[in-house]
Parts: sequence; C-alpha cells; structure tokens
Amino acid sequence: MKKTMKMALLAAVLCIPSSLVFASPGFQIESCVPAFDWSKSATGTWAGMHEGKMLWYKLDAKGGLWQSHDGKKWAAEKAGTWMDKEGKWLKIHEGKLVWSTDGKTWSEVPEWKWEGADGKWYKFDAGWKLWVNG
Repeated sequence: MKKTMKMALLAAVLCIPSSLVFASPGFQIESCVPAFDWSKSATGTWAGMHEGKMLWYKLDAKGGLWQSHDGKKWAAEKAGTWMDKEGKWLKIHEGKLVWSTDGKTWSEVPEWKWEGADGKWYKFDAGWKLWVNG
C-alpha cells in the first residue's frame, strides 16, 4: 500500500498519468507542462534570459520585441530573440513562435508555450496576446 501511494505521489508531482507509472517500468517522459489555469497577462511581459541575466520582454503593437532590466525603461531587442529557462533561443519568425538550441536550426514551439526564466509558463494566442499560468 505504501509503495502504491509513493508511486501515485510521484506521478502527481511529475505530471505523469498514473496509468503510465503502473503499466510499464520502462516508460519515458518527453515533456510535461503542469496543468494550471491560464490567464491573460496584465502587463504583457515575460521573463527571459540574456547573457546570464534575467530581463523582461514585451511585444509592441507592430510585433517588435522590447527588453528591460527593470520593467520600466525599455529598449528594442535588435536580434529579436530571448532565452527560456532551459537556455533555448526563442523568436517570432514568419508569423510563428520558433525556438532553437544552437541559433541555426529553428522549429515551431509546440502550442507556443515556454517556461520563462522566472519559472512561470507563458504562451501566445493566435492574436499574439500573452497568457501566463501560476
């Protein structure tokens, strides 16, 4: 009974369906986004990394990317990129949110969701409105 409870707790913490935990000892986890309620961002800003420092980012009305060290003074991000918590580069390219581990090969971000440098999950909707969870 204790082993079953421990496995169920592990499944809950790691977002693994309990059917996978008990079905096969060799299961693999590809990715897991905790199930939180999403809400529209009040500020339209998200946390990202650049050169080892956490910065704040936002989009302007024309889709341009802006960055700030303090959330008050903003400057255009000329490269148009930011880093997520895992160190992947993200950018908006040809109307899609894409990411790269090396800055050369880019692929579309699944469901346009990423984990920010602050540990919160962010996503854009089809109209480029920012949503945040947690």
